[in-house]
Amino acid sequence: MKISARNKLQGTVTKITTGSVNSVVEIQLHGNPTITAVITNDGVADLELQVGGSACAVIKASSVLVGVCQEGQGCGCQG
Repeated sequence: MKISARNKLQGTVTKITTGSVNSVVEIQLHGNPTITAVITNDGVADLELQVGGSACAVIKASSVLVGVCQEGQGCGCQG
């Protein structure tokens, strides 16, 4: 399958928490970061997701917000 999204992150499924309609899927990326996604239970079944299996998180955003910190005010953007 080809897709236009450029932000594709490969990892391993570490946890699937199933609810009545949706599931929370945790994917351990290469290194330490973990990404969490909420998808339908049908999506989990269709993709045959399993803990320990490989998965690709695809991030497609319609907008990115940009802000600046004001001197003397915290902005939560420390890095």
